[in-house]
Amino acid sequence: MSEPKYRALRNRLVDAPGSVGERFRTARWLRFRAYFPDIDECEVVDLGGTADTWLRAPVRPRRLHLVNIDPHPAGLPDWISTEVADVTDPAVTAALGSFDLVYSNSTIEHVGGHSQRLRFAAAITTLAPRHWVQTPYRYFPVEPHFLAPGFQFLPLAARARLVRHWPLTHSRPDGPEEGLRAVVGIELLTRTEMRYLFPDSTLLSERVLGVTKSLLAVRGKGGSAHDRGLT
Repeated sequence: MSEPKYRALRNRLVDAPGSVGERFRTARWLRFRAYFPDIDECEVVDLGGTADTWLRAPVRPRRLHLVNIDPHPAGLPDWISTEVADVTDPAVTAALGSFDLVYSNSTIEHVGGHSQRLRFAAAITTLAPRHWVQTPYRYFPVEPHFLAPGFQFLPLAARARLVRHWPLTHSRPDGPEEGLRAVVGIELLTRTEMRYLFPDSTLLSERVLGVTKSLLAVRGKGGSAHDRGLT
């Protein structure tokens, strides 16, 4: 299969409207709304998210503040504000103020080591009394960033080499240094670490065919986990 065909396959699996990934994201939004039925009235801070995610979402908070280390697009609607910052810096967290809810999706595995994850978790619990923190589960058979079976269990050097040739990666690195940079900053989490980082939260699972795909640390009001189908 040629590289354009592999890219088209990844798009059908993960990125395109109607893809498997899109269906999972839609189901997650519906669960999110079930857990936070007052989301329309909330001021939300999204740590690590993008405007596009929320503009395509079937839910909308009253106010949304996006915090990311990457630049944000211009021309966003007035209910979205943005900031380029790193909340693992306690000074940044202190300057942000307070919100009704912290939302973070597939970010905590990228912040850079256990100490940084501790700071990230501290920012989450400081910024709002409620939160929704999702991360891919380390022991799901397919690594979600590269769509490669067992990829996360390989030695770092092997991952850095493989990512330069694996056809389903989002963007293939050009050389050894770029390959290493693509993989070194991703550390998938286990249940034990998520419980350690969020001891006062409810830890929920998202499952595919009975196998846990993602973990959710949730704190806030809503129906029971059993009622929402999230256990």
